[in-house]
Amino acid sequence: MTSQHALTALTLAVLVAAPGCPGRHDANASKLEGTVKADGSSTVYPISEAAAEEFQKVHPRVRVTVGISGTGGGFKKFTAGETDISDASRPIKEVEMQAAAQHGVEYIELPVAFDGLSVMVNPKNTWVDHLTVDELKRIWQPGSTVKKWSDVRAGWPAEEIRLFGAGHDSGTFDYFTEAICGKEKACRSDFTASEDDNFLVQGIAGEKGALGFFGYAYYVTNQDKLKIVPIDTGSGPVAPNDETIRKGTYKPLSRPVFIYVSRKAADRPEVQEFVKFYIASAKRLVPEAGYIPLPDAVYEMAAKRFEARRTGTVYGGKGAKIGIALEELFKIEG
Repeated sequence: MTSQHALTALTLAVLVAAPGCPGRHDANASKLEGTVKADGSSTVYPISEAAAEEFQKVHPRVRVTVGISGTGGGFKKFTAGETDISDASRPIKEVEMQAAAQHGVEYIELPVAFDGLSVMVNPKNTWVDHLTVDELKRIWQPGSTVKKWSDVRAGWPAEEIRLFGAGHDSGTFDYFTEAICGKEKACRSDFTASEDDNFLVQGIAGEKGALGFFGYAYYVTNQDKLKIVPIDTGSGPVAPNDETIRKGTYKPLSRPVFIYVSRKAADRPEVQEFVKFYIASAKRLVPEAGYIPLPDAVYEMAAKRFEARRTGTVYGGKGAKIGIALEELFKIEG
């Protein structure tokens, strides 16, 4: 059975306030008051937290809460009208779109960064220098009989594999299973799961035979505790780093991450100014949070999308479009 250690109830309150753009003082901005509620992906959380902290330096009268319920958990709250912003490490699903429609919630989809979903082992693991996509599939697919490292590749030790991965409410879980196993949520059940990536870091760091996956930022901030595994799709092993994630050569686990903004909430001054600040500051804040900034053209498209209050998703509720550039996706909508 899956051991679930989700931080579904965790909400970190950060006092913040919002300028129209970073570095510029608006005479009326300091008068902003109110609350902005965000929740969702633990992957996107460090970016939203950084935006909130910066926002606070300018306008301390606006209160922004940033929670970690996982992408799926965040969408449950968002589509019920309980939050203003939903952090998401995958696009909104059709069932979530239907829930939003039932509650009269329209949403604005805004990409904010690139992530390279990273595969980790314990630093004491001296035998794994890379894994192929096929090997990952054999390890993680439903009904997998892989129990020891020797089951993965001849010559590897008969050391038990202890698996750690994102929880079932996580967009990271959805993306990983689709990219590696070929179908969203298609996965063996006997692994330790959590929406809290720090819990996964601790698990992998404490088990010599461990193998797990989570967002790139959590590797960047814990490199002394983890060993990253390059992935081979057939053209040689490639490890995630700023260049390989940005260029998409780290396949098939490079992906965009998002925030979804309630159309109704977007007209409240405190939410409007926070989102404008978030997008305008993303290129600077995203690397500080451990992720990869999007191309300038994509941030410009996101800013225009928010300014126009353009609702809906370029993904059509069909899940991530692996291997398609964001510029192309956003051009499709015209």
